[in-house]
Amino acid sequence: MDRTKNRPIPSGVVSSKSVLLISLAFLITGCAVLILKSNPLTLGIGLLTLFWYNAVYTPLKKVFSLAIIPGSLVGALPPLAGWVAAGGYVFDPKILLISSYFFVWQIPHFWILLLIYGKDYDKGGFPTLTNVFTNRQLKNITFTWITLTIVMALSINFFGIMNYYVSNIILIVLCIWLFGESLKFLRPDDDKSVNKNMFIRINIFTLLIITVLSLDKLFKLFLS
Repeated sequence: MDRTKNRPIPSGVVSSKSVLLISLAFLITGCAVLILKSNPLTLGIGLLTLFWYNAVYTPLKKVFSLAIIPGSLVGALPPLAGWVAAGGYVFDPKILLISSYFFVWQIPHFWILLLIYGKDYDKGGFPTLTNVFTNRQLKNITFTWITLTIVMALSINFFGIMNYYVSNIILIVLCIWLFGESLKFLRPDDDKSVNKNMFIRINIFTLLIITVLSLDKLFKLFLS
């Protein structure tokens, strides 16, 4: 793929053997940190994430054009691991909702990327939805998932996740902003810059959602 050919492994800067050794070192170190500084359940979630990405999602990408849907579990597990590491209950509705947001967000995130680099994925030998749907159809489907992402973000107001009204206001403003941007994306325009702009914006949106969640208690401390 032209998009990835200059990365260290495909370009030959780093050998496969070196990558394997580095990966094993990170794996062993990471497992040691999790078991010594958190708890066995956190380690289990971490190992499940590793297994799901490498043994399920990666092979599935080569044979299934909808691999991103089961593959999105990989993005939903790290927040759960952090929650459990901090002593939270694994089935707490708060963290399940936040993890569900990350699961949903990854799907339009990838499909927008596909609209930009569809031919490059074909070149890499991956089955893609660009060979199943027209760009217009895939845009409509992606817009639906962007809307669902916004709904999931608004749902963070539930279960007492947000502790201060300023956080809720910022969250609502962010959702209105992304929906407005998604309407621009939905226009009958095949200009790749529109897709690239949407890709950047949906990523910025999630970054800001994470920031609001992280700073929520600080808002309450300084603005109450």
